[in-house]
Amino acid sequence: MIDKNEFQNKIKKAEKTAYKAIFFSFLASVLLLFAAYDPTFSIFGNKETALTYSDTVENKNEDKIENGVHIRTGLVDAEGLITVVNNCTNCHSAKLVIQNRMNTERWNTTIKWMQETQNLWDLGENQEVIVNYLVTNYPPIAKGRRLNLTDINWYTLKK
Repeated sequence: MIDKNEFQNKIKKAEKTAYKAIFFSFLASVLLLFAAYDPTFSIFGNKETALTYSDTVENKNEDKIENGVHIRTGLVDAEGLITVVNNCTNCHSAKLVIQNRMNTERWNTTIKWMQETQNLWDLGENQEVIVNYLVTNYPPIAKGRRLNLTDINWYTLKK
């Protein structure tokens, strides 16, 4: 009988050890999953550091103008600038607007085309302001063919 009790005690010890191993394995798995989702363990950090991150600093200079140029877009500061920024840069880069130098007729045709095919909203009275701004500040340039190449190191091909 003593052997049977001793065997029962060893079984109980083995069960306890197995339960402890399962518990610690589960705990380690939970910690590893937590570390995978939050490697910095920010849940344990203080709340002040989380509040220091803010993008309001960038928004303060959104419409800043230096030397007659709108910093965010690169457009010339003149009457109608904000109207152009609000209506044109929603869909286009300001660089695209700047490079397309056209006269009044071509701008109006382009705007009409965008309204018909690209779902541009009706600009109303803003269309005249936008076209006047673009024609005044970015008029067409008669340049003919492409500009000559400069700063090129030419070399002779060997036969």
